[in-house]
Amino acid sequence: MHRRDFLTAWAALGAAGFVQSPLAATVFDAVPLGKPRAFDFAWLKGEARSRASRAYREPENHVPPEVKKLDWDQYQAIRFRPDHALWAHADSRLRLQFFHLGLFYQTPVHLYEVFEGQAQEIAYDPAMFDYGKSGLSGGKLMADLGFAGFRLSFHTDWQRDVAAFLGASYFRAVGAEMQYGLSARGLAIDCGMDRPEEFPMFTAFWFERPQPNSDQLTVYALLDSPSITGAYRFTIIPGTVLFMDVDSALYPRKSIERLGVAPLTSMFQYGENDRRMATDWRPEIHDSDGLSLWTGGGEWIWRPLTNPPFLRFNAYADENPRGFGFLQRDRQFDHYQDDGVFYERRPSLWIEPKGNWGRGSVHLVELATADETMDNMVAYWNPAEPPQPGQELLLGYRMYWGAQMPHASPLAQVVATRTGIGGIVGQKRTRFSWRFAVDFAGGPLQMLGQNARIEPVITASRGTIEIPSARPLHSVQGYRAMFDLRPDDEKPEPINLRLYLRLDGKPLTETWLYQWTPPTPAERKTFL
Repeated sequence: MHRRDFLTAWAALGAAGFVQSPLAATVFDAVPLGKPRAFDFAWLKGEARSRASRAYREPENHVPPEVKKLDWDQYQAIRFRPDHALWAHADSRLRLQFFHLGLFYQTPVHLYEVFEGQAQEIAYDPAMFDYGKSGLSGGKLMADLGFAGFRLSFHTDWQRDVAAFLGASYFRAVGAEMQYGLSARGLAIDCGMDRPEEFPMFTAFWFERPQPNSDQLTVYALLDSPSITGAYRFTIIPGTVLFMDVDSALYPRKSIERLGVAPLTSMFQYGENDRRMATDWRPEIHDSDGLSLWTGGGEWIWRPLTNPPFLRFNAYADENPRGFGFLQRDRQFDHYQDDGVFYERRPSLWIEPKGNWGRGSVHLVELATADETMDNMVAYWNPAEPPQPGQELLLGYRMYWGAQMPHASPLAQVVATRTGIGGIVGQKRTRFSWRFAVDFAGGPLQMLGQNARIEPVITASRGTIEIPSARPLHSVQGYRAMFDLRPDDEKPEPINLRLYLRLDGKPLTETWLYQWTPPTPAERKTFL
């Protein structure tokens, strides 16, 4: 399965109905499969370690042909029945619904309920689903068909879910805006390399029955792939900002060249900074507009996303990072004008490491896309030392999904990046240059007097900086930094830019990083 398939199918979450089930408040609410077994996180880690010592085996797949060949509309017609949600008839503020197999989701996952230390597998039951116009007859499907994944609903609105796990190790969640957007994964293997990426899969989930009136759900997951196995524990607390506390234990089967921890996946087609693929009537189309980094040394960095003409890979070296995430800072409807999918409501996602992660780097992979149906942005943490067989990697982190992140720079933040042809208006251009306008707001900028001598600090890996300036921008109660970059050669390689504002030698803003690809010599002549 490819990223385009995952994102396209995820769109179903926003359109599909949500359903729950009549599950009594007994030890086990759903139809059981097999006998209960003792379960805890220690057992799950042992199971993952044991599997890593054996050769990888592809998950068994006995999905019947009529399910495999479902098209988009047929799969969308399958709805989970609300009265069959797990814990629907219990004293619970949380309920679970299950995804049917089909379309892009052909590999069954095992689902278990855990109660008082005992795990009982949940059997597939056609009574859970309304098959509508899918063409399927539940009574004719195999009894042990299985499920594709699950989604979580909260007592504040049983009709809409707040988190969902579906496909490989992908999952998503929402904050108060109740609008899905970017997604996350359990793990990434060899992402952004010159060979096919490996997609580890969550093959089983265990749901710990919540205490009455509890807002917290604990989910365990077993991850498997040709290169690695893993045991995961997710503590999920819905809210204005949905919180996930994640503990993972990873066991490599073989040496892994590029391990991606806490991977995030998003979509950026175009925005005010990058109009290369702006062929749509809407002013901007993106789930996230930038990568935010809080380094171990305390620096805050903002890297606007771009839609490059080719795969672009960047690594931001760090030691014991304090956090990183894909953010959707621009939350004004008129900047998107989409009253169907509401890009201004898309959640940001912040990763906060627990403990010290040591040396490594945050990787940013940007892929080209012609439309909004492909999640072409990926970010993750890559440890400096490649994992080796026999190791146990214990990594924990916290995830925050929503509009307001738990941490922000005390300095001014970037609120907009715009680019276009450089030069002086009214004067004939004798050489090619490209202009960058970066707006900063917040922090100490609001306290500056009219005569403050603000200095833009600008560096470029190649080329010459021209016409640098920084002046007040009252519309955002901040400052606008502006400069032109003139390439000194005809090389097509990207140019790295760095900018921040300072006063009396001290920074006033976070650091803006950008990577710009100069046009070809022939293209440059069209601007003269």
